[in-house]
Amino acid sequence: MFVKQLSVFVENKQGALSDVVALLSENGINMRAISIADTQDFGVLRMIVQDCEKAKAVLKAEKVIVAVNEVVAVELADKPGALSEVLKVLSGGGVNVEYMYAFVNPVKQSSACVVLRATDNEKAAGLLKERNIPLISQEELDAI
Repeated sequence: MFVKQLSVFVENKQGALSDVVALLSENGINMRAISIADTQDFGVLRMIVQDCEKAKAVLKAEKVIVAVNEVVAVELADKPGALSEVLKVLSGGGVNVEYMYAFVNPVKQSSACVVLRATDNEKAAGLLKERNIPLISQEELDAI
């Protein structure tokens, strides 16, 4: 029901992001989605990758601070209002979205994938399922 996301703490200096991405590339790890939020001193790089455990091991071996979090991946029609519907369902159910990012699904040209972390992922997934809003599994993301 949930997908694994890497959260990597990257120093906010020239080349730091490039180094992390190069490390993954050199080890054959493909990124499916990426988002970065910054502060003055560091950034939090959030990624969905094809082999999360391998990526975590590679990064830890290089002393990179990394954590694995569970997030909800939602399939949306690529049309106006689709995201609004999801957010209304969550808000109406008392669930707050802490952060989210999206990417176009290359397999299903008419759909997008929204990755989100909620205050209660279990409740968020349940609310979306009740409304027949499709969730994307780890296996489906790995197959993209």
